[in-house]
Parts: sequence; C-alpha cells; structure tokens
Amino acid sequence: MQHDWQTRQAGLLLHLSSLPGAGETGDLGSAARHFVDFLQASGFGVWQMLPIGPTQFDGSPYQSSSMHAGNPRFISIEPLVEAGWLPAEMLQQERISDAEKRRLLLRAWREFQRLGDPASRAALQSFIGDHPWLPDYSLFRALHEEQGGSWWEWPEALRDRDPEALRQVRERLTQAVNYIQFEQYQFFQQWGALKRYANERGVQLFGDMPIFVAHDSAEVWSHRQMFLLDDQGQPEMVAGVPPDYFSTTGQRWGNPLYRWEAMQADGFSFWIERMKTQLRLFDLVRIDHFRGFESFWAIPASEEHAINGQWMDAPGDALFERLHEIYDPLPLVAEDLGIITPEVDALRQRYALPGMKVLQFAFSGESSNPYLPFRHEQNSVVYTGTHDNDTTRGWYLSLDDGLRQYVDDYLGRSREPMPWPMIRAALASRSRLAIIPMQDVLGLDSSGRMNLPGTTGGNWNWRFDWSQVEGDLALRLYRRAEMYGRLGS
Repeated sequence: MQHDWQTRQAGLLLHLSSLPGAGETGDLGSAARHFVDFLQASGFGVWQMLPIGPTQFDGSPYQSSSMHAGNPRFISIEPLVEAGWLPAEMLQQERISDAEKRRLLLRAWREFQRLGDPASRAALQSFIGDHPWLPDYSLFRALHEEQGGSWWEWPEALRDRDPEALRQVRERLTQAVNYIQFEQYQFFQQWGALKRYANERGVQLFGDMPIFVAHDSAEVWSHRQMFLLDDQGQPEMVAGVPPDYFSTTGQRWGNPLYRWEAMQADGFSFWIERMKTQLRLFDLVRIDHFRGFESFWAIPASEEHAINGQWMDAPGDALFERLHEIYDPLPLVAEDLGIITPEVDALRQRYALPGMKVLQFAFSGESSNPYLPFRHEQNSVVYTGTHDNDTTRGWYLSLDDGLRQYVDDYLGRSREPMPWPMIRAALASRSRLAIIPMQDVLGLDSSGRMNLPGTTGGNWNWRFDWSQVEGDLALRLYRRAEMYGRLGS
C-alpha cells in the first residue's frame, strides 16, 4: 500500500511495545488490531512506530541484534492457541513474563513439529528460502545462547567465521537454529496479518530504520568487510553526534561505522536488502539520522565522549540514486533534525524526501524559525514531539514563565488545555502528514516520556491502557482531522 503524498493525512506515533496486554511488552495480538480500529475511528490513516528488531540489554529499539529480524517479544500467543499448538487456558493468564512466553513459544514449536500439516511445514520452508538473512541470524542467535558474551569474544574460529567451524556448529545446533527460524516465521506471519488488517481499514504502517546497526549484531558478525573493524572485530571509530539540543557533550552511540567504499563497490547490496525487508513490513519508512548519509560524526573508539569526533563524508547521493532505480518514488522520510547543512538539505530535496518538523523546537522567539507551522514545507511530516522529546504537556510545564507566555500567545491563548493547542497547530500545518504521539492525545505529563537521549536506564518502558482513553476521544480526533482536511482518501 503506497503512501499518497498528495493527500493530507494524520497519524499517531505509538511503538508496538507500548500497547497494553498481559505480556511484559505489547505484541501483535488483539490489542494491535484494536489500536488499528481506534485509528480508523479517529480518521487517522497512519500508525508510526519505532524499529521492531530484537533489542539488547538496554531495551533500545535503535540498538538491535539484527536489521532484518523481528523482536520475538512481539509475538502473540493468541494465533498459536488458534492453531492448536497451545492450550486455550493460556489466554486466561493475567500476566506473562518474557521467560514464560519463551517457554510457550518452545512448546508451540514442539507441537508444530508433532502436529504440523504438510502445508504448514511447506510454508515454513518457503519462508526460510525467501529470507536469505535468516541462516546467519538464526546461527548468530543460537551461538549467543550457547557461547554467551558478544561475538568478538567467541573462540577465534567462530568469531572469524571459519567455514569448517561454522559447518560443525550448524550441525551441533540444528535444533536451536530450527526453533529460531520457526520463531521468525511466526513473527512475520503475525506481522503480515496485522498489516493486511490495517491496510484493509485504510491505515498504513510507518516504520523507522536506524542508519547504523549494533556492533553485537548478526550483520556485523556476518559482513565484517562492510564495517570499520580491526582484526579482532573491534571498531576503529564509532558513531554518534556532536553537542546539540539534547546533549552539551554530544552522544556517543558506539555503533561501528560503515566501510562505505566497500558498500559502494558492492553496488550497495547491503542497503538494498535492508530496504527490501523494511518495505515488506511497512508502507512508509523513516530513516533515522539522515544527515549521516551526507557526512557522519566519527568518534575514535578510544574516546569516552562524543565531543572529540570529526565529520567524515558519506556517499549518500550514490546510495539514494541506486535505491531510486529500484523504488520510484522512494517511500522514505528523512529524519533531518539536528545540525543540518545546505549539503544535507540538497541531498534530501534531490530525491524529494519529506523532512521532519517538530513543534517543540519552534518557539525560540524568532519568526524565521523553520519549525513554526507557517514555515513548514508541504513535503514534510509535522510532529508535536517525537519519542526523543518530552511529552508536549511535560515540555510545556517545564518552560519558564516568559517562554510559556510566548507559546500561549503564538497558539492564540486557547481555552483548551495543553497539549490540545499544539495538536491543533500540527493538524493545521502545511505539512501533508501530521503525526501525534499517543502520549499527547492522552494528555500525559513527563511520566509518559519514552526516551531521554544520552541515557541508558529507564527508557522505552512506557505503555498505555485502554482505561486512559476517554470514550469520545476517537470522535474528537475525527472532527479535528476533518476540520483540517486530514481524513485522507
């Protein structure tokens, strides 16, 4: 389902993990379909979420162990019960821990092996053959569980992917590898069912693709030649950003940097495969840290902080030209926040990629501020705030009296409580697509914040409950979407 950039539309930002449910995180079950129904009733045609890959110790969706795989925490047990691989009483549990969910998935795998019909078995084999990244990912996961630690800490033959060592370990870990492939099959089956459900109701799924991948990931282990790593698999330089709005010392993300010349010599197949996966999952994709395709902040791996990095050039023009040969138009949104140079903006415009306008950045006091609504380009996406911002109500309450008065004056001293004046400003914007975080439509304060950039603890945990959704909320959103011409087609 291709996004129509000629039509004004509205959407909500809610990560899959923030859905309510019995598990430790939201999943692809009935709550996800209920949220699609809520979007449809609201007249909102887009559901934006964060990256959906397997997370690591800090839970950040931007540090995934795979750029292709789905997070198994998002698998719902409901379809497994419906298939007869789990007993019906499993649906009556009020809480299901991650450990219990894994036991249930293993139980479903055993029942699938015992009871699966030929068509189901053939479908699984077809899925494996249709996803060329799966053998490396499933072996990476199985080795992680067996060896512990990170891949560069494994025995040298496994670390360096000696062919004979890999053959032996595949044979030894066959059962574990087969289970992980079944797990991914379930994720993609459930995702496909959700996407069809959403698209049939006029709702598009809007994804998020980090520019970099985690050091301890299947892709870095299996494509070391594409990354700036030494002989032991350690990064020579790492990714991050210089000092900005979010941090006075910058942010040291720690991802290994790409060996761009190797990627370009290979015809950017690494990126083509990434895009293929993302566009199977989503109708529209945001590329995080777009400016890194023009030039990126390279930090010596020995540096503890980001401040001593340097800008280095990237071949973004050649990459997007190659992608444009395959996808026309490119179904991408450029996250162009932070330090944006004329060269970065020219790259975005050359491929007609919409940029982002965040209203919380608009009130610096100058009428030339590019985030003010009357400054927005039509080919852009406007947000009240993003997952990296405070909630709009929390942001507003944190302002000093003078700046809060300026915001009130600009927004016309509405009788509606904050954040509704900001939601109206976003919907009234010239931007063709307006995205509102779910926390804002619920009117939450800073307790609903999703992430505080530059920190690793206490993030990514926020979830909502349907009891927080007032009975007339969908109607109120529908009327505003209608008022500002955002009901879509």
